[in-house]
Amino acid sequence: MSKTTDFGAPTEFGMHHFYVEIPTSPRDAIRIYEDFGFDGDEARRETVECRLVLARELWNKIRDDARRDFNERLKSKKQSTGSWTIGKVKLDRFLGREICVLGWAAEHASPEECLVICQKWLALRPEERWWLYSKTASEAGLEDQSGRGWRKALYCALSDGSSIKVEPKKNPKIKEKPEQSEQQETLTLFNLIEKGDI
Repeated sequence: MSKTTDFGAPTEFGMHHFYVEIPTSPRDAIRIYEDFGFDGDEARRETVECRLVLARELWNKIRDDARRDFNERLKSKKQSTGSWTIGKVKLDRFLGREICVLGWAAEHASPEECLVICQKWLALRPEERWWLYSKTASEAGLEDQSGRGWRKALYCALSDGSSIKVEPKKNPKIKEKPEQSEQQETLTLFNLIEKGDI
């Protein structure tokens, strides 16, 4: 069994993992990064992408459910567990994908909606979370793409939907039919032929 740190992240240098950057100031936003490592090629430059910047108030609402879920699964694999501490907290690349899905759903939410989002996220199987991550990251996976496609859809799917503003459909205007007495006869080509006018 390979050694891990924090939430199942590999300790070997240059391995693919995620990390959450938690600043010292309790009001500063947290950032979630994906570190692709060297992918087995140490000559290649390491690539790191910021996946999410999340308000600290919202992070505080979702972090405990994520920690409990991750630690239960790590314990079942006989790996050491993690906690959210100030600084850089590393995650296994699959757990990193899952925390991104939770964070992306919460970034549009109110603090009250985060409870519902966490419950629905906990109800998803890990494979479902990974699938949601891959769909979202492919089109809107960077920190500045919060209002697009699947990224915005995660909020709609995992919240209760009460704050989702959808414009009501406009019914087409139907012209009222005039009264029979006012209705004028419209003559077509066939009417004219029948009347002998042509």
